Amino acid sequence: MYPLVPGHEIAGVVTEVGSEVKIFKVGDHVGVGTYVNSCQDCENCNGFLENHCSKNVFTFNGVDADGSVTKGGYSSHIVVHQRYCFKIPDGYPLAKAAPLLCAGITVYTPMMRHNMKQPGKSLGVIGLGGLGHMAVKFGKAFGLKVTVFSTSESKREEATSLLGAHNFVLSSDENQMETLKGSLHFILDTTSADHPLDPYLSLLKVGGVMVLLSFPSEIKVHPANLNLGARCLSGSVTGGTKDTQEMINFCAANKIYPEIEMIKINYINEALQRLIGRDVRFRFVIDIENSFK
Repeated sequence: MYPLVPGHEIAGVVTEVGSEVKIFKVGDHVGVGTYVNSCQDCENCNGFLENHCSKNVFTFNGVDADGSVTKGGYSSHIVVHQRYCFKIPDGYPLAKAAPLLCAGITVYTPMMRHNMKQPGKSLGVIGLGGLGHMAVKFGKAFGLKVTVFSTSESKREEATSLLGAHNFVLSSDENQMETLKGSLHFILDTTSADHPLDPYLSLLKVGGVMVLLSFPSEIKVHPANLNLGARCLSGSVTGGTKDTQEMINFCAANKIYPEIEMIKINYINEALQRLIGRDVRFRFVIDIENSFK
């Protein structure tokens, strides 16, 4: 719906608060994620799963309760209900906090839901983009043995040297894939390109869990790859308010920072072309403050 103002990984400073706001004050560092409203009274909202509320309102291009169309973070300011704002701890860089509000929480949520915080167990990460690189960072912080799967050999050095993954596998190499059959406890699939799931499901141990975080056009799975190994294929998208604040606090306490490149707003078209060409490590962040000077 035009005019469209995108952006749902937002970090900034509180400049004004409403008369009934109790959680934040002027000057606080805060973040806003992928949604800015929900019904606040259903089972999901009461369980801090607001992202699954049937009346969830997207941060941009959504229709709010008052009928207005929401506008996102590619802007000088945004007005948001306090429930959907998150405290960014002192000392955590605002620019690096922004990607936590979508990429960070999208991988953190299923890792908590499926109890992946188990040191010594093994995690596979499919795709090494904005979500994938955060999955590697969380996996390492949880003490997991992390293997990155990619279709691009050029990602090997980034995965192992820059991010510290324990292993890198070229997913098109059948021999490399064969050696890992039945070896992984968990897999996070972050790639939206159409790709077969069966080769990855076969890498899970008995009772292993694979979580789909992306939106390929369709998925096909041979039942034997689930049934014979008692494996689970799950889905997940972003996270609730409680988990989001917990994730931000965890990143601050453990010094986990997304890898970013700062740009000004007039560079957006070039950034999108570079994104299509996979030329980004691993999130572009728009410097709004200096874009309008």
